[in-house]
Amino acid sequence: MSVKENVVRYWSETQLELKKIAWPTRDEVIGSTVATIVISSLVAAFVWVVDMGVSKAVLAMFRALA
Repeated sequence: MSVKENVVRYWSETQLELKKIAWPTRDEVIGSTVATIVISSLVAAFVWVVDMGVSKAVLAMFRALA
């Protein structure tokens, strides 16, 4: 097979496989996006709270040692 034939075959097989995909609906994409934003925000808030607590604890230890 020539390079051109390989490319054409690859492209046609790729198009056939893409037609088999069960694409999500608009509502599913919106729901997943909202869930991702909410969960990311909750994790960020948790990390921020833990970071502030650890920072204050470390500062308190250094003040006690000084």
